[in-house]
Amino acid sequence: MAKILVVEDTHSLRKDILEMLSFEGFEVRGAEDGIAGVQAAYQFQPDLIICDILMPGLDGYGVLAELKKDAAMSTIPFVFLTAKADKSDMRKGMEMGAYDYLTKPFSASELIAAVHTQLDRRNVIKQLSEKRLEDLRENILLALPHEIRTPLTSILGFSDIIAADSGDRDPQQIAEMAQYINDAGTRLYRLTENYLAYAQLEVMMTQSKWADLLHTYTTADPRVVVHDAALQKAQEVHRNNDLVLDVEANATVRVLSDHLKKMVEELTDNAFKFSHWGTPVQVSTRVDQTKYRIIVRDQGRGMTPEQIAAVGAYMQFGRKWFEQQGLGLGLIITRRLSELYGGDTTIESVPDQYTRITVTLPLA
Repeated sequence: MAKILVVEDTHSLRKDILEMLSFEGFEVRGAEDGIAGVQAAYQFQPDLIICDILMPGLDGYGVLAELKKDAAMSTIPFVFLTAKADKSDMRKGMEMGAYDYLTKPFSASELIAAVHTQLDRRNVIKQLSEKRLEDLRENILLALPHEIRTPLTSILGFSDIIAADSGDRDPQQIAEMAQYINDAGTRLYRLTENYLAYAQLEVMMTQSKWADLLHTYTTADPRVVVHDAALQKAQEVHRNNDLVLDVEANATVRVLSDHLKKMVEELTDNAFKFSHWGTPVQVSTRVDQTKYRIIVRDQGRGMTPEQIAAVGAYMQFGRKWFEQQGLGLGLIITRRLSELYGGDTTIESVPDQYTRITVTLPLA
């Protein structure tokens, strides 16, 4: 049974609304003003809030603003009641996050229809969230043990061999084992670094002071950073001949050079990881009047629209069928970094044809 909170200062109207909703089988509670409404919302934990706009003290906009401060309350559908059909009032409410409006006077059928529409919408969003959470759990269960265990197995195995019988092996064999240990350690180190970077970025996204600070940094010659980061990644995976560079466009960009390097590393790493040896990975830059763009394109596996929409941490698509390294942190780290600097990251892809990722950053 859905729970509905009605915040309305006119006693007779509040009583009528509560009776109509009760008759439809909803669990209801009323509040006589905005302050009481906020308190009731936290106590009652409703599935939907119906709230008048014009109330003494804390008005409907104030109620919505207060509840939006709490992450758990901010997702509750909010329907405004108003005696005015002023479009500016409606626009203000919608911009603040209201889901719908009912203009007084309204009929019982209009009220019930609005309630069912918003509850149905909430249920759809909840189902999608649960599906994404289930996908996230599955990806973590599939990826995390593998990503930690595989390099550790190499490190422990080869180091054990060296410790046990290094005297019986020639220097060349020992050098090869040492290289395997180094490669495994590097993989584990990168996994740890990306995990910590992602956690740090998620914290920074919630605090405006970090965005204000980051906006003071610039990179005067991004061409060099992009070129060197992409080339280094190509060398690491032994695909120098597959890298196609077109990074002559240059301008002072509002981004810390280390963060610019990180974004290019993650994008080129993904492009090489999800494309076949011998196919090109193109890294290019473009500049217009206000924006600097980095475009990375590969001709690999590609992504479906559903996969693009679900891009996030720990989301590796097709892990059951394709062997790949990493936890899927690269794209979300890139997206978070671009957003912190006032830019964005867009993905275009056709399965089994190509993927093109564009990072847009503001010019200084």
